[in-house]
Amino acid sequence: MTQHPVFFIDDEPAVRRANVQTLQLGGYAVQDFPRAEAVLTQLDHDWPGVVISDIRMPQMDGLALLERIRQLDPTLPVILITGHGDVAMAVQAMRDGAYDFIEKPFAPERLLDTVARALDSRALTLENRRLKTELAMHSAPGPRLVGNTVAMQQLRATINQIADTDADVLIVGETGTGKELVARSLHEHSRRSAHHFVAVNCGAMPDHLIESELFGHEPGAFTDAKKRRIGRFEHADRGTLLLDEIESMPLSTQVHLLRVLQERAVERLGSNTLVPLDLRVVAAAKVDLAESSRQGNFREDLYYRLNVVTLRIPPLRERLEDIPLLFQHFILVAGARYERPAPPPGADDIRALLAHRWPGNVRELRNIAERYVLLGEPLDYDLERIMHGEAGDVALTLPEQVGYFEKCLISQQLSQHQGNLKQTLAVLGVPRKTLYDKMRKYGLDKTHYKTC
Repeated sequence: MTQHPVFFIDDEPAVRRANVQTLQLGGYAVQDFPRAEAVLTQLDHDWPGVVISDIRMPQMDGLALLERIRQLDPTLPVILITGHGDVAMAVQAMRDGAYDFIEKPFAPERLLDTVARALDSRALTLENRRLKTELAMHSAPGPRLVGNTVAMQQLRATINQIADTDADVLIVGETGTGKELVARSLHEHSRRSAHHFVAVNCGAMPDHLIESELFGHEPGAFTDAKKRRIGRFEHADRGTLLLDEIESMPLSTQVHLLRVLQERAVERLGSNTLVPLDLRVVAAAKVDLAESSRQGNFREDLYYRLNVVTLRIPPLRERLEDIPLLFQHFILVAGARYERPAPPPGADDIRALLAHRWPGNVRELRNIAERYVLLGEPLDYDLERIMHGEAGDVALTLPEQVGYFEKCLISQQLSQHQGNLKQTLAVLGVPRKTLYDKMRKYGLDKTHYKTC
């Protein structure tokens, strides 16, 4: 049963009774009104239903009601019922913002089909609005760490706690989880934000150049060293230096890095002078550095020196309920970048997103969102086709898909209603005990949503 609210307005009692019965049999929660004025006091910007109104009524008619509702919320669907002589008027009303019109006499199926489409449109509008509101909450200051799962809430809280300190930080996470974004967030939330954020990918730098790049060199320090070069450490002075994929750094360079971290000074190649540094060092790794040090692939003393504070970024498969919010965020960003519109994802799209295992994590999700914006229209925004061909896609079992989708829906409604269980129950249409049992099953706590 689709217990979504529907308001039906007509001044003829027999017409109201017949259509209310049709809508109730279709599974809708219907209220009927003999006058349009009575409806306006019960509508607001976030009302989730559909208004159906006859055009010709005494006092306020359907067209006047449409105008008043559009002033309240121009996206709220209004369906007009017209007599034969009012068709031209109804067509003009659609140009003015009515969702659709139904000409008398009409079959019950015609009414139910129009209402179903209008409610789907309303649900997408409200979901898009909610996601935009949540995104705005994550937007300032600094880079956006989007997500409402407990892991992401704890990550943001830890960043806020340590950002404005000088403590070195180790960030651990799989490829594509957003390690550089976390490092930038640390920088932007600190008093160093007015100075350089310098990112170095240790895995992309040849071994014979990495020391010159990091520490700099003096003229004549080696062949082709014709003039002084300021290294990345000096360039990051008073700011933040990110050493990404630090597990790829040669062991010989790790010795020099340890000295820089301990003395907070750098010695250019070919120089005997120490240059003092005031910087924070953030290291990022996609492997377990403790295990690497035990295997002799990473210096144990450097690991302990870096491991002042460790931030672990969960892979996307461990926070699937964040996917709709992240996907909408990337759609909005891509739409602005490419100046192209894209509809918000529907229920089938969300199911497709939740069924994917995301080996490329957030980076993979962002790429699919950009493809959705760029290629969506020719493919009718069929997300299954847009995602087709992604490497490593291993489907979840049916119970896993159902579980993740159910958890996602409950989490979304708790977030939308700031943890209010009464409102969440009304929208989901489940008994109170059922909701409590499922929240316990999925580890959902209403208190985590009260500030959302």
